[in-house]
Amino acid sequence: MINTIHDLTRSTDDVVIVGGGLAGLFCALKLAPRPVTLISAAPLGQGASSAWAQGGIAAAVAEGDTPEAHAADTVAVGGGLVDEAVALGIAREAAPRIHDLLAYGVPFDRDLEGRLAVGREAAHSARRIVHVRGDGAGAAIIAALSEAVRRTPSIRLIEGFVAEALFTEDGAVTGLQLREASNPAARPAVLASRAIVLATGGIGHLYGVTTNPLEASGSGLAIAARAGAVIADPEFVQFHPTAIMVGRDPAPLATEALRGEGATLINGSGERFMRTRHPLAELAPRDIVARGVFTEIAAGRGAFLDARAALGSHFAERFPTVHASCIAAGIDPAAQPIPIAPAAHYHMGGIAVDMRGRSSIDGLWAGGEVSSTGAHGANRLASNSLLEAVVYAARIADDIAGRPVPSTGRLPDALVTPRTGTPDAVAVKRLRAMMGAHIGVIRDSDGLADAVRHFAMLEREAADIALRNMATSALFVAAAAWTRRESRGAHFRSDHPANAPGPGRRTMTTLVAMCEVAESLNERPLPRIAQSMIA
Repeated sequence: MINTIHDLTRSTDDVVIVGGGLAGLFCALKLAPRPVTLISAAPLGQGASSAWAQGGIAAAVAEGDTPEAHAADTVAVGGGLVDEAVALGIAREAAPRIHDLLAYGVPFDRDLEGRLAVGREAAHSARRIVHVRGDGAGAAIIAALSEAVRRTPSIRLIEGFVAEALFTEDGAVTGLQLREASNPAARPAVLASRAIVLATGGIGHLYGVTTNPLEASGSGLAIAARAGAVIADPEFVQFHPTAIMVGRDPAPLATEALRGEGATLINGSGERFMRTRHPLAELAPRDIVARGVFTEIAAGRGAFLDARAALGSHFAERFPTVHASCIAAGIDPAAQPIPIAPAAHYHMGGIAVDMRGRSSIDGLWAGGEVSSTGAHGANRLASNSLLEAVVYAARIADDIAGRPVPSTGRLPDALVTPRTGTPDAVAVKRLRAMMGAHIGVIRDSDGLADAVRHFAMLEREAADIALRNMATSALFVAAAAWTRRESRGAHFRSDHPANAPGPGRRTMTTLVAMCEVAESLNERPLPRIAQSMIA
């Protein structure tokens, strides 16, 4: 393990993977015995959204189920934006990737006959969610893969460093700028490489109410965008409808599998409000359930998850993670409804990649939540995210293995972003509050325009790189949401509540284009972004 600045500033012919979540770990293992440098901001096994995943992995492994049915469900909830070929390809690769995870030691639940046990979640037409101890899939998967990575001699592990900028030359990636995660004022390091995989996670912690860890603050999206990468569908943010509201940040999650096992959603008067909103009631697509919960809270009626009749005394045994979160907050879920609210949970947008995980920058791949493959469209199907992560991690490894990587050559002469210092806590709090207020479950033109103006100003003027990266990612979400004058999937605008006529269109954009949106919303034009910030 490497953890000093002097060990880091160097050139390497290794493949560099940034991110210690599912996509990063799986890709590193699939590349063995090729030399890999794996960079994780937090100690391995911590700080990754995938480690917190409770639902499991969607895979058509049960008798009578098919990849084609799985892909059809994925397309049905995606708001007309799912790439059908991508969805079918991922569904067909699910079973082999599940067996890979079993080989790495992941203890998936089995039934009495020894077959993989499968559960059902919202908008799936069959029971196809593979779990670990009910609600512990993410933690178990990350623990098993972390141990496998530590045992693999071809993987050089760097813990406690964040990537804050990319170097490029002639349209190709040439290296990374890194800094100690615990010391933002420290001197940055430079790691030169011509094969980089970003697996840095999503943007959930840009929101004040989120189920995501602190590390999920959009850094990977931001550094790729400033290097010139195309960003896809940034406006589509999925809000989990049942975050447990007990005053914690991040908010604990009440897995969707609870509703799959019969738990219901009620308001403060005990009324099941989802039955009048969708034929599937509590098992409707996530965007519909999230808006239903949001509406009840906004109307002052409150929202609760009620598992008393469905699980009762079996709650702790079936869902130990959720049970522990409730008990810690003084709630007995076997005897009391659980207070809930929608929380930022998953980003369907990200760095645009092709079917091999390649971005628009030569030598830069992206996998996991930081990427946008076209698999999720405007609204992700439950438990498809971990599946997408392992499928694309394996594809990226295959793609890299099949092509020569040029030698790195010399280190870059200068730092891309020399600004240092601890992020302004007040500015961060305001950014997170504005994301929740104006770019949340329900959006409108005025709120979006205010957010675009603020984030564009912050992106230009932030005194430290971490805050500027947050502002860059926030700007993408806000500006793309302002531009999309319709409601589709997880993107709902009260001033444009219907789908636009004609076939749906995906967003493909760049930082320059998002800054132009911001300019158009100001009474006086904003200065054009400096070339050094996008090159």
